[in-house]
Amino acid sequence: MTPRLGARLVVAITPADVGKRVTTRRRVPGGHRDAVGVLESWHDGVLTVRKRDGSLVEIAEDTLAAAKVVPPAPPAPPAPPAR
Repeated sequence: MTPRLGARLVVAITPADVGKRVTTRRRVPGGHRDAVGVLESWHDGVLTVRKRDGSLVEIAEDTLAAAKVVPPAPPAPPAPPAR
């Protein structure tokens, strides 16, 4: 029988990471949801993450399954020239 290897989920962010780009995975009914963006705040057990599209995601701290700081997003590709 081959041993099964799995990823270890770790929450490696703190309130000191506000202002940094993070990736998060949280538990929701039926599975998990991910959010990547700038950690805007962390107050009273609730994190807020601003996604690239500008939307704000509120995450209860006790639902975090994994999270870490990630590098800044790559720049958006240039718009095609106007015709």
